[in-house]
Amino acid sequence: MAEAYDALQVAKLKNRVTIVGALVNVFLTIIKIGFGIFGQSAALIADGVHSLSDLASDMLVLIAVKLGAREADHDHPYGHRRFETIATVILGLGLVVIAFGIAWDVFERVLSPERMLIPQTSAMGIAAISILANEWLYQYTKRVAAVTRSKLLMANAWHHRSDAISSIVVLIGVAGSLLGYLWADSVAAVLVAVMVAKIGINLVSDSIKELVDTGLPKALVEEIRTEIVAIDGVKNIHLLRTRLMGEDALVDAHIVVNSRITVSEGHMIADVVRDVLIEKFDDVQDVLVHVDPESDEYELDYANKLLRREVDGYLKDYLAENYPLIDGFRIHYLKGKVELEVVLPHTMFSLSQQVETIKKRCVVLAQEIDEISSVVVFFKA
Repeated sequence: MAEAYDALQVAKLKNRVTIVGALVNVFLTIIKIGFGIFGQSAALIADGVHSLSDLASDMLVLIAVKLGAREADHDHPYGHRRFETIATVILGLGLVVIAFGIAWDVFERVLSPERMLIPQTSAMGIAAISILANEWLYQYTKRVAAVTRSKLLMANAWHHRSDAISSIVVLIGVAGSLLGYLWADSVAAVLVAVMVAKIGINLVSDSIKELVDTGLPKALVEEIRTEIVAIDGVKNIHLLRTRLMGEDALVDAHIVVNSRITVSEGHMIADVVRDVLIEKFDDVQDVLVHVDPESDEYELDYANKLLRREVDGYLKDYLAENYPLIDGFRIHYLKGKVELEVVLPHTMFSLSQQVETIKKRCVVLAQEIDEISSVVVFFKA
């Protein structure tokens, strides 16, 4: 299991990496635009504006992290993690817009090549610094994203990678222009635009799947199913649902247990299922376990089932004057029917006549009431 961090540590890590990214983008914005103006490089100036726009993305991430870290409340009982998911969609769309902007810039330059400026050699140095800085930010942010399991940070990491690629385009374009190959950066820019757009579309697609409660990958679901069935006391599992809430996975499981065990034992088995899944799967943060005495293939409409009050009424009617003699009764809802256990106190061992009368009347009860499949009479230990 990956190293565990509490919610406060995770929020601090997310904030720290985002603030570092914002500071680096401020630095890159200043040197790109400054040297772009003095170095006669339109591409470097455009890349500086690109870095400036990244500050808005960093602010978005900071806000989303703060909102997503809030504890669950009455209006958001599952927490606020999907604020980060929404922000990931916005970042993904931002990457698609950036890709479109790169392609549009290429199109304009192809139509008006006379607008191209001939940059100075210093522009290449600034582009190289930008590449190194953004690649370092990508690796740093990606590492923190993996530790905190944050899709939002992973999206921001790819945003940094797209900036590095954009600076590579600038470097190639400047080098090509200095060597006389004015089309060099146009070809590179088109390839970069396709790559950036693909990253953005993937981020948007994955986040939308989460927002519409798409389940976990099939292979992971099967691993979860295998772990559940292997737990002592679980006979089977007939319903398993999963979904994502930010970086957390939520699991709903319907397990089948022995139909004759007590409610408290069934509850204990459910707790074990929950604890095992949270322990063995890093992404699983909450598990809701529903305990069934059998598979729901026999499930009937609740309106057709006998409740305790109704069963008690039947016993009073059929046992009549013998009803006060019983110690109690237990109901089992199995295979669409009611199995009834009537419990007699041990003091009735010597009252054979009354016991026999109770047994006979219970047989009649099972025969005449369709919803009751059997009635078993036994003495309390």
